[in-house]
Amino acid sequence: MIYPWHLYLMSFMYIIAGIIHFIKPKVYMRIMPKYLPAHKALVYLSGLAEILLGVGLLFPETKNVAIYGIILMLMAFLLVHFYMLSSKKAAAGIPRWALLFRIPLQFLLMWWAYFYLAY
Repeated sequence: MIYPWHLYLMSFMYIIAGIIHFIKPKVYMRIMPKYLPAHKALVYLSGLAEILLGVGLLFPETKNVAIYGIILMLMAFLLVHFYMLSSKKAAAGIPRWALLFRIPLQFLLMWWAYFYLAY
């Protein structure tokens, strides 16, 4: 099935983001909330999830499951975004305005994924 170009863009975005988890895991481990266990494993697991969900968007049989998975994943990632707002150390040098911007951006990304359920 041929999808709109922006669905392919979304797929590519999640696949690349997932790959970066494996290339630069320390970047992600730095921003993990302290109350979550096994940071390295969670970083790799979330990277794998992003890759699988990105690939899942490309096939009609898995597209809708991937969309719901992406929405759930983005909801879980909100924990990290709120944690990063909790202190300068947790912010990892990212400006506060950018951290605040990321929260509505998560909801925009959720809507963007949800939009493709109609295709």
